[in-house]
Amino acid sequence: MTQTVTATYQDLMKAANAYDELVSEGFPREKLYFDKEASQIKVIVPDDSKPEAEKILSRHQPDDLWARPYEAH
Repeated sequence: MTQTVTATYQDLMKAANAYDELVSEGFPREKLYFDKEASQIKVIVPDDSKPEAEKILSRHQPDDLWARPYEAH
């Protein structure tokens, strides 16, 4: 199954740093979404990559972090 892992940050710089780290760790840009107005990062990952994505996002001190099953639109 595929998951959407979402992190919300109070500080836009923390969100930007989390995004940059995800890219540098090899997460494909087409599976990353950076909502700058909401300071929110979303990562679409298979179940086996979910813990790594959560670990990276957590390192940048999000205000909130959650995962949901991915629903294609």
